Amino acid sequence: MESGPLSTIRNILQWSLLAGSAGTLLELLLIGHDEMAAQFAPLVLLGIGILAAAWTLIAPRPAAIRTLQLLMVVFVASGLIGVVLHYKGNEAFELEMSPSRAGLSLMSKTLTGATPVFAPGSMCLLGIVGLAFTHRHPALGSPGNSSSKEEQA
Repeated sequence: MESGPLSTIRNILQWSLLAGSAGTLLELLLIGHDEMAAQFAPLVLLGIGILAAAWTLIAPRPAAIRTLQLLMVVFVASGLIGVVLHYKGNEAFELEMSPSRAGLSLMSKTLTGATPVFAPGSMCLLGIVGLAFTHRHPALGSPGNSSSKEEQA
């Protein structure tokens, strides 16, 4: 069983993941992030992420930890995909409004457009928090989690 500062840090990461996922899901629902099929992806992932994080809280078994790890990798990937989709959506809108716009002017308008380009990055951040929480989790029985040589000295 884990104790001390590492246990405290792991608890903070776990609760941060739960709170961050719930807050992000609530915000996306409030802003109506459900107009197109692609917009449902973060809603579904966040919902599943909350359930998976709760599972690790209730029953921190290897299956729960591995499921959360896999899901957090998907969170990171979805965040990167979301940034690209937001950028391309803003770019298409800007080119529709001003077809001759190009270069830095187009990029500037695209980055500051109606859709927040970097907002999906929060999915990446939540994924990294989740991966940090699961890293060398004691339920996995990884080397260094039980009694390591350093702890015995």
